[in-house]
Amino acid sequence: MKKILALAFAAVAMLAVNDSAQACRYFGAASYNCCPTTACQPTACYTACRVERKTCYRTVYDQVAEPQQYTAYRTEYETVYEDKQETCYRMVNETVYRDVEYTVQKPVFETSEREERYTVRRPVVETKYRDCSYQVQRPVWENHERECRRTVIRPVVETIEQECRRTVMRPVTETVNQERCYTVMKPVTTYRTVHRLQGVWETKQITKPGKCRPCWTTDACGVPRMTMVQVPGRTHCRKVWRLKRVACQVPCTQYVPEVVRQNCPVQVTRYVPEVIVNKVPVKVCKMVPEVVVSKIPYRTCRWVTETVAQKVPYQTCNWVCEEKVRKVPVQTCRMVSEKCSRKVAECVTRKVPFTVTHRVARCVPKQVPVTCTRYVTKCVARKVPYEVCTMVPTTVCPTTACATGNCDLAPQSRESAKPVVPEPQPEPEANPELTPVKPRVSA
Repeated sequence: MKKILALAFAAVAMLAVNDSAQACRYFGAASYNCCPTTACQPTACYTACRVERKTCYRTVYDQVAEPQQYTAYRTEYETVYEDKQETCYRMVNETVYRDVEYTVQKPVFETSEREERYTVRRPVVETKYRDCSYQVQRPVWENHERECRRTVIRPVVETIEQECRRTVMRPVTETVNQERCYTVMKPVTTYRTVHRLQGVWETKQITKPGKCRPCWTTDACGVPRMTMVQVPGRTHCRKVWRLKRVACQVPCTQYVPEVVRQNCPVQVTRYVPEVIVNKVPVKVCKMVPEVVVSKIPYRTCRWVTETVAQKVPYQTCNWVCEEKVRKVPVQTCRMVSEKCSRKVAECVTRKVPFTVTHRVARCVPKQVPVTCTRYVTKCVARKVPYEVCTMVPTTVCPTTACATGNCDLAPQSRESAKPVVPEPQPEPEANPELTPVKPRVSA
């Protein structure tokens, strides 16, 4: 960016030395003083350019090491006492009862039944019917229709065409060639070397010492003792992220002013009156009489005599003799022999178990948590400002030529006067290889 600004100020200084102070105010971008007086007369409006600066931002990713705490566990040994139970026996004297059988006589009462016959009178009810018929009159309805005629007025719509004349102004376009001089900014691309950081994975061997475990050994006197013996360690491989500097070629584009002469066709439009005849459809409505016949329904009623048959029920009662049987209970008694038992006390000796508790010591390992700190690499994004120079076109018109600023300006010259905006530098994409890697910590 600094090189682009230096080249722009150098171009302005060269134009200031060669031309007058009037050309310097255009920064050498759009001045007609470089053309011959006869060829480039200010007959119409022309476009000048001015430099406009704009501040943009791009994203830069930095790697930061962040401390992180994790919990590890170490093994410690402590002596634990356990209760061990043992079963013993002692002699106990108890009183035991045994059963002795004997026979007794017990009376048993039995109940039996005997039949007894007797005569009773039972009423019998009978239902009979008698005829009670009567006559009724029922209405009968009949449906009929009669015609009703009436005259109605119905509207009829007809479409007719009617001529309509109107005068319009038709545009007629003519093309006229005109020579124009203008200054364009020609891009010139150069390359510069930029150093960037890139990461590489490297394999590193890590040796982890073995743990200390308890082991029973005997000393010179043959007495068993517990000692701590270290287990052989193990070696494993782990990938490590390394950063290195790499040189890259970055293109830089500069814009150099250049004078271009061009014959520009100018279109002139004039309006010619013209008569157009159109036929317009018009709707006309007229009323037509019409006879409508409708049928009106009506009902008539007449009475019809009918006979209704009806039977009325009535009851009669008669007495009937009937013989019945009933059972009378009779009770008898008899003696029955029955065996009974009784309990006789005796003294018996037996063994009773009881439990004795002994305390036994043993060594128990346990895991104790320990807090450790490690550093984790992560990517942090930040915004870096940079400046972009933009050429903005400005229309300059003579004070006597026009007052609106758009006189006789060809469409091609308007399209060529669009601002030349350099493309901003693209933001670097997040490299998946630069993402923070969380190291593995084995327990």
